[in-house]
Amino acid sequence: MLIRLENIEKVYQMGAEEVRALRGVNVGIEPNEYVAIMGPSGSGKSTLMNIVGCLDSPTSGLYELDGIAVSGMKDDELAEVRNRKIGFVFQTFNLLPRATALHNVELPLVYAGLANRERRKRAQEALVAVGLSDRMGHRPNELSGGQRQRVAIARALVTNPSIILADEPTGNLDSKTGAEIMGILEHLHRMGNTIILVTHEEEIAAHSHRVIRLRDGQVERDERKEKMQNAN
Repeated sequence: MLIRLENIEKVYQMGAEEVRALRGVNVGIEPNEYVAIMGPSGSGKSTLMNIVGCLDSPTSGLYELDGIAVSGMKDDELAEVRNRKIGFVFQTFNLLPRATALHNVELPLVYAGLANRERRKRAQEALVAVGLSDRMGHRPNELSGGQRQRVAIARALVTNPSIILADEPTGNLDSKTGAEIMGILEHLHRMGNTIILVTHEEEIAAHSHRVIRLRDGQVERDERKEKMQNAN
């Protein structure tokens, strides 16, 4: 199993008050699954994504990633796991405004300590893979929203991660561009990546093969596509 979450709890201290964002979440995800995480605002879906993405640690419970217990790791250890195994795609793109598309995509490889020539080669290949071979020297303000998100996907791909975590990846895009981005994610899934998508939109979640629905910090439903289709 690629991802195993057992009895995951996350408690935030807000002044004198405790907020329980996750309440005993149990989830297992196999390699090459395509999973959507859904839920209303405050359901815990962003907290769960941050834990799965090694951006945050659970208050209690076990998180194993590729057989390694990461739930008790320190921040620097989490950063290393994150850089090797997980690629992130965010709604807001999170690109450096003054850097070219090529340099934005190279960044994770700078942190990984790769030599300049190898970094450039891999960043160029990632941009070609998302259809931006003619935009490598452009800065974010010279690109459309869809092109910026393609740069963000190329950046997520450049470390050859096993998992792509996409947080509302079409949230800032029109429907036609959003459909193109979902097409790229579907292609990555066919190529062997595990895709985990956080969304509040049913039509975006419909691209996935499994939907995990959260409510009040707990898994309310966990549906695979075959069962979802049979229910219709």
